[in-house]
Amino acid sequence: MVDILFGESEAACMRYAKTVRTLPAGEGGPDTVLCLAFMLDIGDIQKAIDSSYRQELIFSMYSQDQDGHDEAACQELKEAGPSYVRQLARLEEYLKQGQAVRIWCSHSPYSLCGLCFLCDWMKSYKNPVSAVELPRYRTNGSRIVSCQSWGEVSHDEFQDFLPLERPLSSLEREMYALLWTDLQRENAPLRAIINGKLLSVPEDFYDFLIWRELTDKPVKQALLIGNILGKYPVGTCDWWYARRIDTFIKQGKIKVTEDSGRKYARTIRRV
Repeated sequence: MVDILFGESEAACMRYAKTVRTLPAGEGGPDTVLCLAFMLDIGDIQKAIDSSYRQELIFSMYSQDQDGHDEAACQELKEAGPSYVRQLARLEEYLKQGQAVRIWCSHSPYSLCGLCFLCDWMKSYKNPVSAVELPRYRTNGSRIVSCQSWGEVSHDEFQDFLPLERPLSSLEREMYALLWTDLQRENAPLRAIINGKLLSVPEDFYDFLIWRELTDKPVKQALLIGNILGKYPVGTCDWWYARRIDTFIKQGKIKVTEDSGRKYARTIRRV
């Protein structure tokens, strides 16, 4: 059984769960966990998955708050995109061996995009494919909490979700593959979840959340983005908000009141 996740932290947690055996015996080792964190809800998806465009986009996401002076850290971050390409190649080898595939998907746009891409990419293979869908809500002690991604689940909790595993029929796989073809044809700057549907949307789709939280009172950019992510867990990443803030600064709509080499540490306000 090969387990596939679409986020770096969630894949790391799954690997740790298999290392310390918090998952039941027979679930395989950490080497059978593949991370395909291509972040396909963002950017051009007509370009090949192993293109320099996608790899540079991933590097930009991971390095956005680096000051550029730590060359070793930058080099490590540059390896992220190529690492996902190598793990995709490993998946192909597993498929050729007849291995079953289990996909851990959530209601985040990046995860659903990953699921659609994968169903399209695997359409020539007949291997058994199952999915574990993260519930929208789960209990945490005496509280009920909403769930957005597998990154919110600790390593010792994955076993609790195994009863939710279900096979993906050939018709379902074809449906997701066709959806991916449609999304590629539209090739919008973003893909978002609207009323449970994965749709192409314009690049200003999330802008209203920035303007809802940003006032004429200076605030650290990290705090602003943290507030947005906490209040509005719509599944997009902090990188996108930071990118849009950069755009508004260039347009003169947002003013930097205290600059910093690390953009998240700078102080900004409305103009």
